[in-house]
Amino acid sequence: MGILEQEKGKRFIIVEIIEYVPNSVVIKTIIKKTTGNVTVSSFDSGEALTEKASPFDNFIEVIDGKAEVVIDGESHLLDKGQSIIIPAHSRNILKANVRFKMISTVIKSGYEEVTV
Repeated sequence: MGILEQEKGKRFIIVEIIEYVPNSVVIKTIIKKTTGNVTVSSFDSGEALTEKASPFDNFIEVIDGKAEVVIDGESHLLDKGQSIIIPAHSRNILKANVRFKMISTVIKSGYEEVTV
């Protein structure tokens, strides 16, 4: 069974399509393509994702609660409605000191056009 996307052409309220589950992190795919993806996640209080780094920028928007986003050792506390971009290749951790929901958007194309 493949990853299911949110049904296209139908209205929805993003914060309502994912529920909190005790002692869990839940991730639901909204759109998944080879060029990027959009997911919505819920984190119960005390939960976190393992530290990682991605070769792509990751746009995070908190849609409920408060999140702690640690980027290369620097902590950022985000309230509902606030956003941050996790830069490509940065070590990062997402933590729930209190429960929260977020949207994550990763775009995998366009990097070949960027020059430093």
